[in-house]
Amino acid sequence: MPDREFVLRKHKEHRGKIEVIGKVPVETKEQLSTYYTPGVAQVSLEINAHPETVYDYTNKGNSVAIVTDGTRILGLGDVGPEAGMAVMEGKAVLFKRFGGIDAVPLCISKGTEQEILAFLRQIEPTFGAINMEDIEVPKVLRIVREASHTLSIPVFHDDQQGTGVVVLAALMNALKVAGKKKDVRIVIMGAGSAGMGIAKMLFFAGFRNLYVLDSKGLIYKGRKQDMNEFKEEIAQKTNPEGMRGTLEDAIKGADVFIGASGRPGILKKRHIRSMADKPIVFALTNPVPEIEYEDAREAGAFIVATGRSDTRNQINNVVAFPGIMRGLLEVRATAVSEAMLYAAAEEIARSCGKPSQESIISSIVNKKVALKLTENVAAAVAKAAINEGLARVSKDPEAVKRDVRSSVRRYERIERRFATPA
Repeated sequence: MPDREFVLRKHKEHRGKIEVIGKVPVETKEQLSTYYTPGVAQVSLEINAHPETVYDYTNKGNSVAIVTDGTRILGLGDVGPEAGMAVMEGKAVLFKRFGGIDAVPLCISKGTEQEILAFLRQIEPTFGAINMEDIEVPKVLRIVREASHTLSIPVFHDDQQGTGVVVLAALMNALKVAGKKKDVRIVIMGAGSAGMGIAKMLFFAGFRNLYVLDSKGLIYKGRKQDMNEFKEEIAQKTNPEGMRGTLEDAIKGADVFIGASGRPGILKKRHIRSMADKPIVFALTNPVPEIEYEDAREAGAFIVATGRSDTRNQINNVVAFPGIMRGLLEVRATAVSEAMLYAAAEEIARSCGKPSQESIISSIVNKKVALKLTENVAAAVAKAAINEGLARVSKDPEAVKRDVRSSVRRYERIERRFATPA
């Protein structure tokens, strides 16, 4: 982990991590009259007459709002929207660096579900998509569900959907390496946004032996304690035997453990030793996982993945959300579907080439690999959106890839400004 004083100094030095840069010059009277008044009035009139042309004449089609109220920032909890701004700026940089997308952090005061939904409706004209981020559960799940049905632009919840995609992709490859099939027994520790997203994505992909736990234990049909409508939905899709109990009970004989619990160290070596042959462990809580990488390997885990960049098999949403969002924007999608997410997961799994115990998912460290990954994921998502009738325009996959490549490389040219040592 970087030194605290170094991190603070670098952020203060740059006064944040993002800025707005114009695409056009305004150095002459002719340029000023073309790009602003009086010339821009012609553009406004054209959009007024033909509203869909807003995508042609403005940056709406490449603009994403990153919306948070600061109630669940990383592993820090409710630190408020101002503190959340530092994280959202970082997310905006990743959108730009890996997807060529202009993302704007909108860190808002804490409000009710209806107040946040009203805010989303108010900003809809400006953006091509919305990325919901780091809002407390179950409030955010209700907001995303309602906004997805009422807004005409896609609402993507990275904590839920992005996590589901990357975990599915990593699991596809892990099972291939371990020689296991979809009938594996999977234990998911955590029923927040990430745990919900993982369970729903795995269920859509055809996994049926799923067991989800929260702080009260296994979720099952008929449970009364600490339930909500989303846990009720999960109860209908998981735990086919109606098992009750704790992690100790659920983990016995399991093939896969997926940790999205926010509870460091909850998985013990004895738990792994009680699992099936060639156990697969994804301990994804950050910065301290459910079990440390080396401890899991010592306990006999066949494949271990964490969310940390300093261990092998890092499962990180950054391999997913730039390509997913880029695909949505390229075809002016109206919503996000599970089929689109599944298409993204397949591409991410495929991009790894020949997976191994120590390499089940692609890394974004290599620029060429990252660019190719974003291109392929964007093209797959765009194609799925077209097939489902959720795209405003149809676009050839190769054209999608070319546009992604052009946008990312434009940012790489800007990035050369930072080529000097930190």
